[in-house]
Amino acid sequence: MTEQPGGPRPHQFHIQIDREHYTVTESKLTGAEIRKVPPTPIPADRDLYLVRPGQDDLLIADDEVVDMRDGLRFFTAPGHINPGSPTPQS
Repeated sequence: MTEQPGGPRPHQFHIQIDREHYTVTESKLTGAEIRKVPPTPIPADRDLYLVRPGQDDLLIADDEVVDMRDGLRFFTAPGHINPGSPTPQS
């Protein structure tokens, strides 16, 4: 096996955020770091969730550490939803 210049290549993890595909090389990322993966970072007024098939989706806090692995899927949703509240009028 030949070594790559500069040492071994980092492992790549293929994840999805809001159905967009991204590649990360860190084995652990905080919620705040995951928010910075897309070219336009996820704003603070949106919640970040980890999709867990067969279980409830998991809300990821900015300081929570997530172990990366291929195929992880995340989605965002408005942070404050008030069903039935009137829409502000301009």
